[in-house]
Amino acid sequence: MTTITLQVPESLEKEHDNTIRFIAAKLYEAGKLSLGQAAEMCGVKKWDFPAVLTSFNVDYFQYSAEDVIADVERVSKG
Repeated sequence: MTTITLQVPESLEKEHDNTIRFIAAKLYEAGKLSLGQAAEMCGVKKWDFPAVLTSFNVDYFQYSAEDVIADVERVSKG
C-alpha cells in the first residue's frame, strides 16, 4: 500500500481510526477497493471487515440487480 497524508479538520483528529474505516468502507462500496484491500487499510482481517461495513451501512455484497440479470442470462445461454 502507498502512504498518503490527508488533512482533516481538527474535529476529526480524535476519530482517526473511525475516519479511516469510513473512507475504506466507502471506497469498497464504490468498487475502488477489494474487500482485502479495504480490510488492510483499516488494519483488520478480511473476516472482521464486514463489521466495519455494517457500522457505516455499507452492504457486504456489492452486486446490483443488473449484475444478477447479466449472470442469469450468461448461465442460461450455456
